[in-house]
Amino acid sequence: MVRLSYLGRCSYFLDVQLTVGQHLELQIEDVAFGGEGVGRHQGCVVFTPFVDIGEEVEVEIVEVKSSYARAVPITIKQPSVHRVQPVCPYFGSCGGCQYQHLKYERQLELKHKQVRDLLMKIGKLSDVQVRPVLPSPEQFGYRIKIMVRARYDRNAQKWRIGFLHLDNRTVVDLEECKLVRPEINSQLAELRSGPPPKRNGVKFVLRIPPPGWEVPPDSFFQNNLVALPLLIDTVRKFHRAAGTRYLIDVYCGVGLFGIELANQVESFLGIEIDRRAIAAAIKNAAARNVANGTFIAGPAEALLQEYISKFTPRETTVIVDPPRVGCLPGTLQAIRDAKPAQVIYVSCNPSTLARDLTMLCQDGLYRVECVQPIDMFPQTKHIETVSDLRLN
Repeated sequence: MVRLSYLGRCSYFLDVQLTVGQHLELQIEDVAFGGEGVGRHQGCVVFTPFVDIGEEVEVEIVEVKSSYARAVPITIKQPSVHRVQPVCPYFGSCGGCQYQHLKYERQLELKHKQVRDLLMKIGKLSDVQVRPVLPSPEQFGYRIKIMVRARYDRNAQKWRIGFLHLDNRTVVDLEECKLVRPEINSQLAELRSGPPPKRNGVKFVLRIPPPGWEVPPDSFFQNNLVALPLLIDTVRKFHRAAGTRYLIDVYCGVGLFGIELANQVESFLGIEIDRRAIAAAIKNAAARNVANGTFIAGPAEALLQEYISKFTPRETTVIVDPPRVGCLPGTLQAIRDAKPAQVIYVSCNPSTLARDLTMLCQDGLYRVECVQPIDMFPQTKHIETVSDLRLN
């Protein structure tokens, strides 16, 4: 039996089957994408964090909606064999991690299942090969960038600097984070020891630049450098298997994929709306003597339609690496209209991935050869995937 004290109570209340503050016992049937366990009480779905499939849990209801409720675990009556002691003292209150209570191998199993389930439930893609998740070489100390918040606690009469609490309303006062590189924790300590913030709720970005890459402060770059070679190698292998001569890198950021695959194509084009990122991409290519690529700033859907005709679609691969919201419908339609031989979809959100793959595969235009998950974010709910689509 494991006793837990992860969270304080929330104040939500709606008069339905369950009530806030009520204790009940649940059998955890699944762990959904996002990290919450799924149990049922009298037909009502109850979501509970920090559990594993098969566990018997005593929980306390903290939120009730019309079709579901949320709870926090009080006692794990039947612990999973995969359960371990979290290494971070903030785990369970800080909203940054969801899986420190589980062995790393179990985290990978759950993420694989979540990707597969979402492709089936959202995308109706039941016959897609989802490969086993590639593990990160390091499970802690891998992040090179975080954002912390400062909020004044009037009751304690002190500033709290750290991540959002799991309730998304308060800030967990954080002296160190187990997921970040030591340099980031040094920056955090310097911030905490410095003068108080000028205003409440201010955000601070702590980062170290990736070696060898120019990245503007607000531009995107992968956060896990030790797992980045796995991501690049997966994209490179998928492209090599298709054997196309040209490459269009949509949402190219500072030029990562175009530059890394430049020696596999005759020419490539990088498209990105962030002008500062495009300027950095040009410098990154020059620093590596990559001369067969062009980078253009502007909206993906418009530029893709304009420039893909300059290539031979049947000999072209399009890489898309959108933000969590996925691709805009116009971008997907531009791809469908142009019909490139291959689409490599790099995603950090399997929900929007499933939605977008469905549109690309509509009417049998494309088929998904396989999906390769990569754990770029150990201990957290996030999972990166690379999907290989081929024109039928």
